[in-house]
Amino acid sequence: MKGRLHDSMWGAALALAFVWGSCTPGAGRQGGGSAEPPEDLDAKHALQGIWIDRETETVTFRAKGDSIFYPDTANVPVRFFIRRDTLFMVGAGTTAYPIDKQGRHFFSFHSVTGDIVELVRSENPADTLYFTHREPATLTYNEVVKKDTVVYHAGERYHCYVYVNPSRLKVHKTSYTDGGIAVENVYYDNVIHICVYKGRTCLFSRDYNKKSFTGLVPAEFLNQAILSNMVFEQADAAGCHFNATVCIPDDASCYMVGICVDYDGDVGMELLEY
Repeated sequence: MKGRLHDSMWGAALALAFVWGSCTPGAGRQGGGSAEPPEDLDAKHALQGIWIDRETETVTFRAKGDSIFYPDTANVPVRFFIRRDTLFMVGAGTTAYPIDKQGRHFFSFHSVTGDIVELVRSENPADTLYFTHREPATLTYNEVVKKDTVVYHAGERYHCYVYVNPSRLKVHKTSYTDGGIAVENVYYDNVIHICVYKGRTCLFSRDYNKKSFTGLVPAEFLNQAILSNMVFEQADAAGCHFNATVCIPDDASCYMVGICVDYDGDVGMELLEY
């Protein structure tokens, strides 16, 4: 059992592979409008239960009813059906995996790269413990974080505030295993508020999220990124400078955007680095 716990994340990654893809059943049919063949209910019934990797004995997924459940992960179940010896998973997209072999106690299918993934039915009742659902984890913050800085310019006192607020906005990140299997993870984004005061007068106050940087950060990157941090950088003749960091979770890929609030309360942004 300890070995299975050690490998459970690999099993979760394998199960999550089903979620992403681009093969949609029935797409692009021409002329005649013939209906799709019926779902193979016998094959679906045979898949019910907990399945583990034949070689590593890693718990991979549990088929129950119309859904696939993943072992103790932050990911929600996805719908599945079997048609024409092909397993279809319906999550953020619909992905088709050709079935190689299926029996009461074994199941194998082709991965995206063409490799054959071989599973066997679990006979261990304790494996149900892997399927305790939990919420996605916040990547960096789980409570409001307040940061404030006092600066002086031209004899005037300015107070700059940054409030990092965790949100319930989910961000889906897709990565790939060495075998070419797509893995989906779920994170929570942040909403960050900044404001600048001159004495008791508020010069600027605004909430930022990752969409605030549309046009500076590529849309494809933003789809899988979060607004991970905001820091006060400096005050100079141009104004008060903040640096926003937009990153893909658990990855070194980041964009840094500079936000400058001038002393009249006007704001500008520029891409600093990526």
